[in-house]
Amino acid sequence: MFENKTELEAKNEILNMVKVYCDTYHIKKEYQRGDRIPYASRVYDSTEMVNLVDSSLEFWLTSGRYTERFEKEFSKYLGIRYCSLVNSGSSANLCAFMALTSPLLGERSIKRGDEVITVAAGFPTTVAPAIQYGAVPVFVDVTIPQYNIDVDQLEAALSEKTKAVMVAHTLGNPFDLKHVKEFCDKNNLWLIEDNCDALGSKYLINGEEKFTGTIGDIGTSSFYPPHHMTMGEGGAVYTDNPLLNKCIRSFRDWGRDCICSSGHDNMCGHRFDRQYGELPLGYDHKYVYSHFGYNLKATDMQAAVGCAQLEKFPSFVEKRRHNFERLYNALSGLEDKLILPVACPDSKPSWFGFLITCKAGVNRNEVVRAIENQGVQTRMLFAGNLIKHPCFDEMRASKEGYRVIGNLENTDRIMNDTFWVGVYPGMNDEMIDYMAEVIRKAVV
Repeated sequence: MFENKTELEAKNEILNMVKVYCDTYHIKKEYQRGDRIPYASRVYDSTEMVNLVDSSLEFWLTSGRYTERFEKEFSKYLGIRYCSLVNSGSSANLCAFMALTSPLLGERSIKRGDEVITVAAGFPTTVAPAIQYGAVPVFVDVTIPQYNIDVDQLEAALSEKTKAVMVAHTLGNPFDLKHVKEFCDKNNLWLIEDNCDALGSKYLINGEEKFTGTIGDIGTSSFYPPHHMTMGEGGAVYTDNPLLNKCIRSFRDWGRDCICSSGHDNMCGHRFDRQYGELPLGYDHKYVYSHFGYNLKATDMQAAVGCAQLEKFPSFVEKRRHNFERLYNALSGLEDKLILPVACPDSKPSWFGFLITCKAGVNRNEVVRAIENQGVQTRMLFAGNLIKHPCFDEMRASKEGYRVIGNLENTDRIMNDTFWVGVYPGMNDEMIDYMAEVIRKAVV
């Protein structure tokens, strides 16, 4: 088949065939009323598949040229200096938190027993790194209908052991960044923005509109298939702080001191002439470890898909906003039965989903079953109340390992009365209208 062809000609022929294959066999059938509507789905075309095969033909497999390209283009999109691609959003949160434990940060480094302010109404991997390290999460309540951290409880959560605030922007709706940032600055605390469900959201702060994830010290993203953009598995950690970036890169790359990327040697020019710790003089710098880290890198094949997704991403954000607004308008008039979501002031959300809280007299479980039976997929707000889960059994019994401010009244209400449906960019107006019709019938 490839006789008398150069390697480049052969590769181009394969990639052209991949494009035709994708265009022929991966075209989704048109939506028919009553078809199941998922809460999220991949939105892609032949560009992603061609990039994926292009990377696989190189067979580099680990991080490489597509990774470098993605990190550069993603940083440019966000307007931030440093980006590190990792293998998941959970790994991004792990990397972000562990960076703050680095001895390189001196007195500001988080140590075992130090406290991190967060919320229980969210996804567990925002909290898991702190617990696994031995830090103490301090849980505050959230507000309804923004579903974000209640900033009025921050002062009550503060103690002499507090070192950081690590909290997520809930389903694309930014939390009150102005208040939280001022609180962190006033008390010399780190701020990690878990941006995994809010990529593309913006917030107006100090007269400047900035992307969420870029206002705190570190931001994180997830590229799992349901998220705003995807590369299958994958995530990113980003910061403007060069020291934090050094820590993030080290923890991501086995904890090593060396900054050489895969396949490169001696970028510093001092691979064999320095003294590190109690190692012998001249010990190979590629195998010097300044942190207890992990291999959290993504593959270049994942990054190849991400590069194609990033080109489409601005249109994804606009479609999510359109779908959210259409669904919101279609559900107006149900305020006596449902609480509809409200954006944080000074924000422009890139909505991940449409949160709904049932009012008194409306049973959430019955509503969800009715909606699901009509082919509309629903989700809870992740853990609901994380400290009610089995993973907290031992800590609840011992009453150690975490603190709670107040009674988490809204968190418990969300656990009992709240659900959400999707607004992903693959939805069209007919699907949105059908969802609204199904929800209306379920509650009226």
